[in-house]
Amino acid sequence: MKMTAENSGAITKLSKAYSDIREQMSKIIVGQEDVIDQLLIALFSRGHCLLEGVPGLAKTLMINSLAQCLSMSFSRIQFTPDLMPADITGTDVLSVNQETGEREFRFIQGPIFHNVVLADEINRTPPKTQAALLEAMQEHQVTVGQTRHKLNAPFFVLATQNPIEQEGTYQLPEAQQDRFMFKVFVDYPSFDEEKLIAKATTGNVKSEITPVLTGEEILELQSIVRDVPVSDHQVDYALALVRQTRIGQEGVPDFVNEWISWGAGPRAVQYLLLGSKARALLNGRTNVSTEDIAALAGPILRHRIVTNFSAESEGITTDDVIERLVKETPDKDGELTSDPRLKKMFAPPATAS
Repeated sequence: MKMTAENSGAITKLSKAYSDIREQMSKIIVGQEDVIDQLLIALFSRGHCLLEGVPGLAKTLMINSLAQCLSMSFSRIQFTPDLMPADITGTDVLSVNQETGEREFRFIQGPIFHNVVLADEINRTPPKTQAALLEAMQEHQVTVGQTRHKLNAPFFVLATQNPIEQEGTYQLPEAQQDRFMFKVFVDYPSFDEEKLIAKATTGNVKSEITPVLTGEEILELQSIVRDVPVSDHQVDYALALVRQTRIGQEGVPDFVNEWISWGAGPRAVQYLLLGSKARALLNGRTNVSTEDIAALAGPILRHRIVTNFSAESEGITTDDVIERLVKETPDKDGELTSDPRLKKMFAPPATAS
């Protein structure tokens, strides 16, 4: 990134905002630092998040608190089996024009027309309703009848799903999960954290969150993130991690062929690079490192690869596969493309004579 005075000020502002947001959210949320980091990285990368965790882990409160920190409008959609697409996107209603007396259709916006949208328990609603949300995430617009309606910017969707109740649910297909930048696991708090939660939530003391950034400032910082350069080596490292998940191809390790039935697509590479840019800037750096990419491999790849029966029978999860991939992939400049196993992966295709 060419460091101009304007960019330098924006980077300092982003790093300070990151620190201030964490400080504000700590008034309400105890622990969950990694989850908050991933939410912010996705936000500044213009991505969306899928959060998975059992009930009672403050997923909704965390998302609501983040919206308050960022001074953005917030809506919560509680997904149920009878929820229809129009309940999300909005609908045309017939009304009378007070000036002309004529009847005309007027569009009433649905809850998707907010900056931060919490899609609570997305796996409890039918596929056509899920599809309405996913179209909005991808296109940043909704189509009602023959009219397209642009969504507000910035636009950030956080969907939750409960992993312990599967009766009466509609599992989000792997191909649809690919639209989410991160799949974030929200885990139980530690003993000390849970003790603080118990004391803080059973008294009368209430904490107020002070907004840190406006929507306009977030759009500016999202643009700065995309200006951060990455070297060819860092691009190769991201490509190596993703391409090694594709079974039956050159350079793919034996354990991947043994445990994986489907690998990650090109969107995984894009998000690894975008996320690493945001992670570097949030930590006050203008240069991306392979450590940034490796740190995001889990939340970016875990919902883009599918384990087979052999892996499941051995108790191998997608996170286990990713951890081993990161461990066995060289991250030093020069070592990656010269690795005997990976060399063919980076070789140009042979031309026909």
